[in-house]
Amino acid sequence: MYEPRTYRNWVSDRDLVSFSVVVRETDLLIRARRNLKGKALAATQRCRSALEKYIESHPAFAASLEPLPVDQSAPPLVREMSDAARQAGVGPMAAVAGAIAEAVGRELLSFSSEIIVENGGDIFIKTSKERLIGVYAGESRLSGGIAFTIQPDETPLGICTSSGSVGHSLSLGTADAVVVTSPSTSLADAAATAIANRVSSASDIPAALEFAHGIEHLKGVAIIKGDTMGLWGQMKIAGTDQ
Repeated sequence: MYEPRTYRNWVSDRDLVSFSVVVRETDLLIRARRNLKGKALAATQRCRSALEKYIESHPAFAASLEPLPVDQSAPPLVREMSDAARQAGVGPMAAVAGAIAEAVGRELLSFSSEIIVENGGDIFIKTSKERLIGVYAGESRLSGGIAFTIQPDETPLGICTSSGSVGHSLSLGTADAVVVTSPSTSLADAAATAIANRVSSASDIPAALEFAHGIEHLKGVAIIKGDTMGLWGQMKIAGTDQ
């Protein structure tokens, strides 16, 4: 079921061109120095085609809720998802949105020095100026009230969000938002799911942050449940280093 992505209305800067690409379940909002919709559509179609053909012959890849190894003959996107899932301890499809966002974004970097690809709350970003990334956290009073600062030297960067209270993605917890940053967008996506699975109440936040600390190559994590937020790593709330 499609859920309107009203958080996209929060985009307020005007220095980049925005355009959308939709290929079946993949719905991207892309910002770049110029309109690259044709190139973005072709890149997205290639990603989807490679993944769908692999799933046709390996249906367990789409259904597994646990890491699933793949051999070196698998498409690069599939190997990326499998590796991210292994590191986070979740099924490989938990990494799909982040993996596609990064694959498309890296291809577009050949045509634009700045790229932001958002795929259902999962973001790949390469920027030459400071950017603020807002957090949509459902009914939490913190939703839309905080933003994280991203500096150019931190990018390319993956910024991914998982929620048990917003959207239709599978989560075993009820966190309003778990935001994860990593140089690997697929890993940030998989890790956000794994961490969100461990949050059913605000009292679960410390243990979930400790779990996150054990996943290599994460840069930072924010967990929001109700009116409570927990932070770990390099998460910079706008105007404040945490």
